[in-house]
Amino acid sequence: MPTTPEMSMDMTTVGDPGLLETLQHEVAVFARRAEQTRLGGVGQVRNSMDRAAYLLLNRLDKEGPMGVKALAASMGIDSSTVTRQVAPLVDTGLVKRTSHPEDGRAVVLQLSPRGASRLAEVRSSRRQLMAELTQNWAPEEREQFCTLLTRFNTALSARAVQGGPSAEPPATS
Repeated sequence: MPTTPEMSMDMTTVGDPGLLETLQHEVAVFARRAEQTRLGGVGQVRNSMDRAAYLLLNRLDKEGPMGVKALAASMGIDSSTVTRQVAPLVDTGLVKRTSHPEDGRAVVLQLSPRGASRLAEVRSSRRQLMAELTQNWAPEEREQFCTLLTRFNTALSARAVQGGPSAEPPATS
């Protein structure tokens, strides 16, 4: 009977099964809590922008104007999903659709000034929430948590792209 990489994984080489049980449980609780609060921030901005909108606006802010296909590829999601998620952002004036500078037939999405302002508000509110949640942590603990969470998300993303277990991402310094 053939085995998959998941089936051939010996839990004694991966780590303590009790620790892995706790880890999977805490990740599940984190996912539920994150959805309940949307990690939206504090004050009036709390819960005022859904996750999809935040991630799309953030990507356009960091990478600049791009087409739907490029945006979808950079986020690891389907173009139809991006199209559906961008529509309300265009309707509310947070994202602008413009013609591609080299090919007038192609559409480019870009963050509008209103979108940039709104994103800055939400980021500030979310930073404040992170500060409150980790106020009793040492700076090194915050940095370590960020490093490990980034590494965890990278491994999840690689697994989704590869359709199976991912290799450990390279260490960052």
